[in-house]
Amino acid sequence: MRERGKALRAQDIMTRPVVSVGPGFPVGDAVALLAEHAFAALPVVDHDNRVLGLFTETDALAGIRTGDPGLRVRTVMTAPVDPIDLEADLAAIAVRMLADRIRSVPVTDRGELAGIVSRRDLLAPLVRRDDAIASRLRTLLSDYAGHRNHWEVSVAGGAVTIRGTFSDEAERRLVKALALTAEGVVAVELSPSR
Repeated sequence: MRERGKALRAQDIMTRPVVSVGPGFPVGDAVALLAEHAFAALPVVDHDNRVLGLFTETDALAGIRTGDPGLRVRTVMTAPVDPIDLEADLAAIAVRMLADRIRSVPVTDRGELAGIVSRRDLLAPLVRRDDAIASRLRTLLSDYAGHRNHWEVSVAGGAVTIRGTFSDEAERRLVKALALTAEGVVAVELSPSR
């Protein structure tokens, strides 16, 4: 748990455990991992878990383009890569990602791979949990209502309030059930329009 007011560091937001590959890993299998997990990059590590490079989406496209089914990650990976330390400040990470036009950077602890920070990881602390829940619910309810804006959604501490007009009790139950399916929702209250 971080202390109040203390700046976030790489270790606070990094994704772990990390899916990584070795330099001899088949490109086709690495592409499958990228696609399956929706990763921007996979760290490439040696037998001692030291970062050798990154296998990025761009590298994947280059590998596929060759048409060589025996191609290995080492031949197309981005290297060298300059990992960041666990204590790296988020602002410094963001500046580096923008300046170097990279989407993710490996995080090391005493030289060994410990995690990875992506642009998505950097954005996550900026979005309040309740805001994310409200956004998901607005989309869900909009889809249900045929993209007509029927209801107002507010969230506080995971407790959802949906205000608006409901056609009948069945619709009230359905909207409440839909809201309860959203991740992070702890309670749902339905209220008439103000």
